[in-house]
Amino acid sequence: MKTVNGFSAGKAVIEAILSKRCLMPRRDAPWSDKEAAVRDIIDDVHAHGDDAVLKYARQFDCPTLTKAQLRVQPKEVEAACREVGRDVLRAMERIAANIRDYHERQQRQSWLHLGNDGVVLGQKFTAIENVGIYAPSGLASTVLMIAVPAHVAGVKRLVLSSPPRRDGSLSPPLLAAAKVAAVDEIYRLGSAWALAALAFGTETVKRVDKIVGPGNVYVVLAKKLLFGAVGIESLPGPSEVVVIADETARPAWVAADLLAQAEHGPDSLCGLVTNSAKIARATARALAEQLKTAPRAALMRQSLDNFGFMITVDSLDEACELVNLCAPEHVQLCVREPLRYLAQVRHAGAIFLGHDSPVPVGDYVAGPSHVLPTAGTARFASGLSVDDFIKKTSIIGYTAERLQAVAPDVDTIAAAEELPAHAAAVRMRL
Repeated sequence: MKTVNGFSAGKAVIEAILSKRCLMPRRDAPWSDKEAAVRDIIDDVHAHGDDAVLKYARQFDCPTLTKAQLRVQPKEVEAACREVGRDVLRAMERIAANIRDYHERQQRQSWLHLGNDGVVLGQKFTAIENVGIYAPSGLASTVLMIAVPAHVAGVKRLVLSSPPRRDGSLSPPLLAAAKVAAVDEIYRLGSAWALAALAFGTETVKRVDKIVGPGNVYVVLAKKLLFGAVGIESLPGPSEVVVIADETARPAWVAADLLAQAEHGPDSLCGLVTNSAKIARATARALAEQLKTAPRAALMRQSLDNFGFMITVDSLDEACELVNLCAPEHVQLCVREPLRYLAQVRHAGAIFLGHDSPVPVGDYVAGPSHVLPTAGTARFASGLSVDDFIKKTSIIGYTAERLQAVAPDVDTIAAAEELPAHAAAVRMRL
């Protein structure tokens, strides 16, 4: 973990780390070989359907997978629900209720406006009909965080795809979450071939209109390449947290928050920005102490060594500006007056207020979806919501009188753009 003092030094550290991560798959050299491989897989699935899907599934996931096993049967879901037990199911049901309550507040209403000039303008909101959910193996909470908002939006058909284990099975908690979230179809397919199957359809998998969900670099590259053939909500990268702390923060809690994020993987970004050198030193000691007994300490150390930082600044105002530069997935305001600084944090996927609001409550139980913008995309992107599952259609209605009134402006602009047929389509009506 990099430890620096001062706003300017901290800015340089954050810029260096963000540059080093290269999280978003673009045309950069580190991704070129992977992107070519993903493109070949997509083309193969497009051309050969189930045969291609089975080939890759057998090569990378389950060697004995058959075509009949691609779709998970209801009896497997019921068995999974029995296996996880009633306590897990009840917890999932409570979480689903929280997610539903939060997202029902986001629902849109179609509207029409009749102006004094007789012009009708409006907007029609229509749910996307078919949505595919991609969930990495075992991420039951992700199924809830995507499927429930989709249902609130009015999606008719929800399809889940997740990679099977070597024996062909899927995680029982994941299947149980699919049951709780009322997913319509489940397929044991992973990686780029799963997304290609959802985008184009195969003999077994009926195509969807949009694909939502996180995954590894091959999944993200497939989403990038499939955009346009199918809707894509985002290109998510590894998880991130930046904690803003003042002298009221508890170092042991801050350390635990950083390690909770580092647990996601060796490329997770974990940072502390504080106006208290005492808190910084105590947090560093708490990190060292907690790592001694952490079950996933080796992975956590990689994350902290590669993408961890601890920056001491003169004020919390400076801390907020450093966070805005980073634009992380999660921001924790572990300060005395979190609401005072809420407006100053302009770029974040989700903001957690106060000492008793750690990121895991957002990951699991609070209600907002934990599918959030990463890799600095919080500068322009939002977390998953009902809006990701609806289309907005413009409505326009003119009277003959109003059409005559605007015809000169149509003529003028059409002439400027050298599109005379545009003007003619209006003029012939006058």
